[in-house]
Amino acid sequence: MPVNFNIKGKVIALTGAASGIGYETPILLARQGANISIADVSVDALKEKTAEIEAVSTGKVISTLFDVRDDKAVDAWIAKTVEAFGKLDGAVNLAGVIPKVINEERVEDLNNEDWHFVIGVNLHGVMYCMRAQLQYMNNKGSIVNAASICGVISFPKNAAYTASKHAVIGLPRTAAKEVGDRDIGVNCIAPGLIDTPMQQKSVETRGGEMNWKCQIMRRGTPQEVAALIA
Repeated sequence: MPVNFNIKGKVIALTGAASGIGYETPILLARQGANISIADVSVDALKEKTAEIEAVSTGKVISTLFDVRDDKAVDAWIAKTVEAFGKLDGAVNLAGVIPKVINEERVEDLNNEDWHFVIGVNLHGVMYCMRAQLQYMNNKGSIVNAASICGVISFPKNAAYTASKHAVIGLPRTAAKEVGDRDIGVNCIAPGLIDTPMQQKSVETRGGEMNWKCQIMRRGTPQEVAALIA
């Protein structure tokens, strides 16, 4: 899918960069000349994907290993990004997880460990990132967060993920009203059935595809979502 826009020299920070949409987005932005600061929690995957992004980049690429649930690590990452590039023009917060028991537990059976893990990454992590990013972002900046179709509708036995993604839609709505006077856009995407490792894991857990009632009878691709974000 050819995508052309003028972001040469822009500084973009992204989380969840080791796979899926989180990988394809910096690949696309790097090819267009953006300076990229990527982050992930997976050591080997981050190292591998950083090299692949650098190979196609016409700008500069830096990477940082941390867990988005660690607010101090998030703050340090954004400070490092601004120190390296002198500014922050945009951010894409894509780090996200599903519970181990997705499509298995009803609300009355939810376990605390899975609940706190999912809410910690999907909601707290996004908030920590946005909070740090907005402190450094100049006028005409842009933040895009990853929600989900589960943030718009709901599915049974999917409470933690659904709750986290509903919140990820509400958070940018509030932030957008607060920073609009600075000409900063805050948005989120709500992908449906996308062919990513996380989606494949969800299918394996439930033992088959759900009836998503998609109008186009195929999975979307991470590249298509990356183009939407860009």
